[in-house]
Amino acid sequence: YGYAFATVNAQPEIDQQHHTVALTLVVDPSRRVYVRHVNIVGNTRTRDEVVRREMRQLEGAWFDSGRLALSKDRVNRLGYFTNVDVTTVPVEGTTDQVDVNVKVEEKPTGSITLGLGYGSGEGPIISAGVSQDNVFGSGTSLALNVNTASTFRTLSVTQTDPYFTIDGIKRITDAYYRTSLPLYYSSTSDTSFRVITYGADTKFGIPFSEADTVYFGAGIEQNRLDIDSSTPQSYKDYVAQFGHVSNDIPLTVGWSRDARDSALIPSKGYFTQANAEYGVPLTRSRYVKTDVQMQYYYSFARGFILGLNFQGGYGLGLDGQPYPIFKNYYAGGIGSVRGYESSSLGPRDTSTGDPIGGSKLLVGNIEMTFPLPGTGYDRTLRVFTFVDGGNVWGSTSGSTSTGANGLRYSYGVGLEWISPIGPLKLDIGLPIVRHAGDQYQKFQFQIGTSF
Repeated sequence: YGYAFATVNAQPEIDQQHHTVALTLVVDPSRRVYVRHVNIVGNTRTRDEVVRREMRQLEGAWFDSGRLALSKDRVNRLGYFTNVDVTTVPVEGTTDQVDVNVKVEEKPTGSITLGLGYGSGEGPIISAGVSQDNVFGSGTSLALNVNTASTFRTLSVTQTDPYFTIDGIKRITDAYYRTSLPLYYSSTSDTSFRVITYGADTKFGIPFSEADTVYFGAGIEQNRLDIDSSTPQSYKDYVAQFGHVSNDIPLTVGWSRDARDSALIPSKGYFTQANAEYGVPLTRSRYVKTDVQMQYYYSFARGFILGLNFQGGYGLGLDGQPYPIFKNYYAGGIGSVRGYESSSLGPRDTSTGDPIGGSKLLVGNIEMTFPLPGTGYDRTLRVFTFVDGGNVWGSTSGSTSTGANGLRYSYGVGLEWISPIGPLKLDIGLPIVRHAGDQYQKFQFQIGTSF
């Protein structure tokens, strides 16, 4: 609290007869100082205000090392910089003033999101998207995602304003159009089956502390199921009960706590979030959906980081109605259980054998990251080993679905690079648990992925 130059000296008094030592701590608080200027250096693109509004050490206030450390963590969590360095410099000609210099190293905040995999039955699986996390240096993010994977198409536009109000209330606006079909169903080229979803939503994030944010949101959504004679039976049954079109107004509430030292390359701390979605029906379908995610990072030594990740999801149909099949969870692949093909785990339709997802999700990941040999301690280029586990369980009856068979596990190695076009991960995963009908995918590649 202002004592930037305090010193503490320990003066020992040795008692030779009793073999003891008494320590006297002599504290010299020195002069109390306050901060004259906070200088932002190195931000060639990002505006000063984007960094300054994260600073908890204010100009004209008493120097506070705790607030300086918190300020550094908040600037790091922006994800716009590869390095943030905060130093204190005495002001010449004074005895009670210091300047705080915040030196940042900018990284490209625009990213091209690419996904590439190879499935034994599908061949190449490709997806793509474009996003800019710091539009014109304003701190506002804008993302356009055009997904061209063989099993689904997505067009979405997302805009995030982290300071919608000067008090730090965040606003997230999303508009989307998606068509999807089960992972292996696309092998039937003449099928007309599609799950078509389009809608829009707005969510506000209200900060309740330095690390905690509470979210409230609402949207409007329509899901249409176009079926044909070869459509999986579970989808036919849902259409027979609820019709081809389902209109909903999803209401969402959530909470998150971000105590990581960096959003881009975390090495310590934790991140937790929980979300709940309630479908206000414009048709007969009514449901509730809850999601939880927890991440923890611990650094054993410089460059050696242990990362733990847990994801859980639970969906339930209300008023005696089944959980909407188009809200199902999927697991398998990068970002989930590596070594298995994307979205291939969980229940399968008994008539076609296609994965249909489920209303319950459980995924866990253990990842050990360390520097690539020969590169020193380059934080942007690292290798990792991992162990994954998880699966999806359904709520449909046994007559329309089969499979799951407990948790699936995998292990492997990979390479992570913070490239100019976004975070890149390459990994080779090998399944530990094998069951009949499982689809494996040893090599996976993605740009723009987390954990």
